[in-house]
Amino acid sequence: MSLVASPHVATLNHTGVSHTVFHLLGIPGLEKQHMWISIPFFVSYVIAVLGNSLLIIIILSRSSLHEPMYLFLCMLAGADIVLSTCTVPQALAIFWFHAGEISLDRCIAQFFIIHCTFISESGILLVMALDRYIAICYPLRYTTILTHALIGKIGVTIFLRSYCTIFPIIFLLKRLTFCQNNIIPHTFCEHIGLAKYACNDIRVNIWYGLFVIIATVVLDALLIFVSYVLILHAVFHMSSHDARQKALSTCGSHVCIIILFYGPAIFTTLTQRFGRHVPPHVHILLANVCILVPPMLNPIIYGVKTKQIREHAVHMLFPKQQ
Repeated sequence: MSLVASPHVATLNHTGVSHTVFHLLGIPGLEKQHMWISIPFFVSYVIAVLGNSLLIIIILSRSSLHEPMYLFLCMLAGADIVLSTCTVPQALAIFWFHAGEISLDRCIAQFFIIHCTFISESGILLVMALDRYIAICYPLRYTTILTHALIGKIGVTIFLRSYCTIFPIIFLLKRLTFCQNNIIPHTFCEHIGLAKYACNDIRVNIWYGLFVIIATVVLDALLIFVSYVLILHAVFHMSSHDARQKALSTCGSHVCIIILFYGPAIFTTLTQRFGRHVPPHVHILLANVCILVPPMLNPIIYGVKTKQIREHAVHMLFPKQQ
């Protein structure tokens, strides 16, 4: 996938033709397997929506879970539902009904929601790391620092950051003339994947897209790493073995989710950058893994590893056994 505008931009740009409708192919090269591929897509989507919805209901309905850690988890679950719903139904429509036609405006809207949600999730993971840092390093001041008012402001800030950084890309895309191919070999729309079909110079799009990733997701990952270095430094200076075990166990679920979120994203970026001989369908499958896997596994990880959520889930699903 080339990110550089073609050398015959000038001649094409004078045609005045600009596509307003595009066609998503799904996973090119695996069209005959689309029906089989749709099964894990569908299963993961159902698990993600039901699991995260249950997580939100449990946290909001139980006053004992109105602590900062669980409120941030509630935000993450909401973002997971949005991310899955914005991408998976579109992919299933392509796999089942060959319904890959999408207007330019709808394509840009889908890209906007996907990228906003992804950056929001990165921000939520960062504040969850800071939450664990405060809980372990300043336990006596935990509730006075992370008040409900501050948590609300943090949530708004996370949303505004993602919205403000992605919003300019709408104008960067709307200024382009799409006079090249209108067939997109993917299951959903993405920034450069759409911009590369323009006849204009897209270097501004490429550089701004790179700036957004570095200023948000990469910066978040670095700050999370620093937070956990400080957490581990504090934990291993605790005199009590039980206290160390308890502190580490409270971070276990969050660390698993961090790996799930950043791991596939980093691997996908590396294969796109250096895997020139990797088949296109592998790139597309990896991109979908970033969208499918974290929303599906996040509620399972927290449900299994967090005693309070596990107990409330059992009580809600099987009330007669209590």
